[in-house]
Amino acid sequence: MPGFEVFGDEEKKEVLEVFDTGVLFRYEFGPQRGDVWKVRQFEEAFASYAGAGYGQAVTSGTAALKVALAALGVGAGDEVITQGFTFVATWEAVFDVGAVPVFTEVDETLNMDPADLEKKITDKTAAIIPVHMLGAQARIGEITKIAARHNIPVIEDTAQAAGARLGGRHLGTFGTCGTFSFDSVKTMTTGEGGMIITDDEKLWRAMSEYHDHGHDHAVNPGGRGGEGRSFIGFNYRMMELQGAIGLAQLAKLDDMIARQKENKAQLKAAAAKISGVTFREILDEEGDSATFLAFMLPDRVQAAKVNEVLRDNGAGAINFGENTWHFYPRWEHLLNGSTLCRGGWPFSAHGKRRVVYDPDALPQSADIMNRTLVYQVPVKLGEEQKKTMLEALARAAAL
Repeated sequence: MPGFEVFGDEEKKEVLEVFDTGVLFRYEFGPQRGDVWKVRQFEEAFASYAGAGYGQAVTSGTAALKVALAALGVGAGDEVITQGFTFVATWEAVFDVGAVPVFTEVDETLNMDPADLEKKITDKTAAIIPVHMLGAQARIGEITKIAARHNIPVIEDTAQAAGARLGGRHLGTFGTCGTFSFDSVKTMTTGEGGMIITDDEKLWRAMSEYHDHGHDHAVNPGGRGGEGRSFIGFNYRMMELQGAIGLAQLAKLDDMIARQKENKAQLKAAAAKISGVTFREILDEEGDSATFLAFMLPDRVQAAKVNEVLRDNGAGAINFGENTWHFYPRWEHLLNGSTLCRGGWPFSAHGKRRVVYDPDALPQSADIMNRTLVYQVPVKLGEEQKKTMLEALARAAAL
């Protein structure tokens, strides 16, 4: 991780085919483009790869969440449940459609705790967004069963887990739809970009229209602009260059994951020698995308001691308890209700505060995250880098 580690002739070939047409826009310009439709081809290829009926490409993983929420009709007055360990985009998208994010604890999968999910459902819950964080599976079977009992749609945030599976089935296909990110640090990348997959044709059609200003795409691809519009939308279109890169990267994805698994296994074997260490619960080791290695110490103090040794030896790990991008108590702008809007939206409306977040609301998650250390696993682990990491882990084991 990430996919730019394996950029090569395949990506160049796909991109040059776009440049040869001169058409970067995913719609229209039929005579000029010589039947080159890279984004549409990428959508179809990614959906087929994941075992889904439909794919909708968009500009980012954040946009994928926003488009999915909008297509499901989520808006003002609604609540959307997600987890307190995720990238900020998950809950930013909820606010952006006018709804209010509600946060659950994570368990030792580092993903949504189904028991806490049950406690957070109310008559305002309009959607549930479990996140397959750090490349591995949430308890998606339990989560979808809970959601089904309450007739609530599930959006699987699979931004960090493209290519990961559970019981042979691709993550992103268990819920109502699944969203993906292809930004610059993902296992497969288009620089920026995202995808939504679903088996629901009606939902896909709504996403297709919403992401392009409401155009109904009666001819798709083709004469965009002459169609009708059933509702307003916005612009989240992926362009042809991104689609071209995506096609080349998708063809390499399984190989990248296989290489990450090899590298992760070596790092895990070294980390296993550290006194008191345990590992994140992986529900299906075979289906793990192996983008990260997460290991846990008995408490926060021991985790800090181990990481001090790792840092001193040139291989410091990430402690997400200290991370400001991914962990609930560190989201100062969320906790402070910070916004550019003069009226206080989305935290306030009509002079009244809509929501206030307590930094101590997720004690189970805080305990887990503060004693968890994480390494990002590269696709290409050079001998010098590997030697440094393995030696650092050996010194930590000698504590």
